Parts: sequence; C-alpha cells; structure tokens
Amino acid sequence: MSYQPLIAPSILSADFARLDREIERIPAADWIHVDVMDGHFVPNLSFGAPVAKAVGEVTDKPMDCHLMIEDPARWVGDYVDAGAASITFHVEATDDPRAVADLLHSRGCRAGISLKPGTAVEPYLDLLEHVDLVLVMSVEPGFGGQSFMPEVLDKVRTLRAEIDRRGLDVLIQIDGGIDSRTIGEAASAGCDVFVAGSAVYGAPDPDAMIETLRAGAADARA
Repeated sequence: MSYQPLIAPSILSADFARLDREIERIPAADWIHVDVMDGHFVPNLSFGAPVAKAVGEVTDKPMDCHLMIEDPARWVGDYVDAGAASITFHVEATDDPRAVADLLHSRGCRAGISLKPGTAVEPYLDLLEHVDLVLVMSVEPGFGGQSFMPEVLDKVRTLRAEIDRRGLDVLIQIDGGIDSRTIGEAASAGCDVFVAGSAVYGAPDPDAMIETLRAGAADARA
C-alpha cells in the first residue's frame, strides 16, 4: 500500500475568536488536531471539552484530541462525548496507560499514547498491540511555536521498526515544529501523521501549506 501521509493542523495556532472560520480555511486537512492543556500537567491552559464539542459541530473531519492533562482516565469520556475520533493521552500522566486505552476502545474511540521528548520509548513498546497511535512529541508539550527537536526521531525509528516487525496497524504521529523544512526528515524516520500549527495558520494560504506539507512527506518516503 502506498504511503499516504496525514496532515492534522492544530487549532492551537488558529484565531480562537473565529474557530469555525479558521477550520473552514483548511479543507485539505485530514484531521483537526485539538490540543487540550490543563495548566497542571503542562504550564499552559487551552481548550476543554466544550470547545472540542463546538469544533466537532463545525467540521466533518476526524477530530484528534491530544490530552496534555493529569489523570486522563477521569476525563477521556468527556472528549469521546464531544465527538473525538481519536484521543491521545500522555504515558507520563497515568500509572496504567493500557487501562486508559482499553477504556477508550470500550467507548468506540481510537486510542493513542504520547511521549514527551525526554521519555524513552522502549518501556512502552509492549503497549503497541493495545493502541492505535503513538504520538512522539518533537517539542516540550505546553506551548506552540517551538523549534523541532531532531533527536526524538530515534524514537520514531524504533517505533517504525517494531510496528513493521509485528505487522501492526499503528500510526506514528509527530507534533512540534513541523513545517516544510522538517516534515521530510520526520517522514523519512517513519512518521505517518503530522501535526502542524504555526506552519499552517501562519501561512498566507493555510490550505496550500497543507498540500505543501503532504507533498513534502510523500516525497521523502518515495
């Protein structure tokens, strides 16, 4: 099967006062990425479930919620109810990531785990059979507009090798500093899904930038 990179623009970089119109500006997007921050697990505070629900009501694209929050098991149901197609939570925020993934699957939602840049991937390889997605953070979670950290690509390569060796249907997502300069390197390492915030919404034509990013990823894996 040919490689089909997925671009998931992050509305963290959009104009919050015009989210419906900002989403309308990106018809080429594959997913809509919603960054949820609680001011505890990360220092910043962003969207909650009511905003996620509002986003889901103005788009028919899959909503991809990234929960940068403490105690995700307590809150994931709210984002399922809000209409999320996939929910990713941080392994650093729970003592039992498999239980959270199982809870999401029981609610009919795609389950993802996320790792901070400093978190090793090897202790979590046993979870690959229990999740649909692994998000490798290429910046420290909590703020948009940071610079890409290429050293995290070793984790991507490890994941790619394990997923392929086991024949699993697990996507590798990357988030942080993804733009037209960095997406090729991330794609070559093995990423499938690319979160881009400021690169998309900071462009004169956000939708054209999505196509540029998609082409850059595809060319890198050709």
